[in-house]
Amino acid sequence: MAAFLLGAVLLIVQPQIVPSRLAINLKAETSSQSVQRELLKKTSPKNDFKENIHSNGSCQQLPQTIIIGVRKGGTRALLEMLSLHPDIAAAESEVHFFDWEDHYRNGLQWYINQMPFSYPHQITVEKTPAYFTSPKVPERVYNMNQSMRLLLILRDPSERVLSDYTQVFYNHMQKHKPYPSIEQFLIKDGELNVDYKAINRSLYYIHMQNWLKYFPLDHIHIVDGDKLIKDPFPEIEKVERFLKLSPQINASNFYFNKTKGFYCLRDSGRERCLHESKGRAHPQVDTRLLEKLHEYFHEPNKKFFELVGRTFDWH
Repeated sequence: MAAFLLGAVLLIVQPQIVPSRLAINLKAETSSQSVQRELLKKTSPKNDFKENIHSNGSCQQLPQTIIIGVRKGGTRALLEMLSLHPDIAAAESEVHFFDWEDHYRNGLQWYINQMPFSYPHQITVEKTPAYFTSPKVPERVYNMNQSMRLLLILRDPSERVLSDYTQVFYNHMQKHKPYPSIEQFLIKDGELNVDYKAINRSLYYIHMQNWLKYFPLDHIHIVDGDKLIKDPFPEIEKVERFLKLSPQINASNFYFNKTKGFYCLRDSGRERCLHESKGRAHPQVDTRLLEKLHEYFHEPNKKFFELVGRTFDWH
């Protein structure tokens, strides 16, 4: 009887066996890679795809998260800040897989080859701002992965228009090519030129409707680009929660650079700022023209707020 009681006690106090991180990683690797294989089989009838696996256990894989836009909304800043997290592996360049036909025809194997090598526990991220406003992209992303987590960063539409123009203007200046003033784009026959591409890109509700045909709203996290500029840490915290990442990025990772006029990053004692092309001064625009721009966006903004169930501090 005593022996029986002793055995029962030992059984109760025996510590539970918890799977090691290695075991968890192997499970994640098996799941992630099996999904990738199935996707590749669908797009490669001849099964002529290959898995690029490094000797250290990392591999190239399809992204689980895409920063879909918006152009001049702060996508580069968002990607750089998110890359501070050790569980993020980010593609360095804009891939343009889903919106450029020449790239899309290359298939998923080509897409994977553009991705960074990552470990099983890491989330692979790519960003291409043009995705948000490209009509074909939502369906193409959905056909690849219905569970994709999407990041969309938006700014005040009027400010985004001015940033859009500023980027193209400086691109021409660097090539010593003349470029019309912003008024020549914004005004046509004495009225606001609503056919200007930069204005169309700022009609967020139209493009958002297209994405919501394929992805539920809880799969699309909207980052406030204006707040990210002024106070980045709270916005990045929200992104960590959305991606179900452990909280690793801290307020100490950001510091305000008075010379540049915006926040820079501090990572393991190393400081870095965004490229000098970021944060350029916008052109001076007549106040009455700006008012026309703000007035034009009033109703589209209202529709967007209703669509996403959230308001932003825009004009």
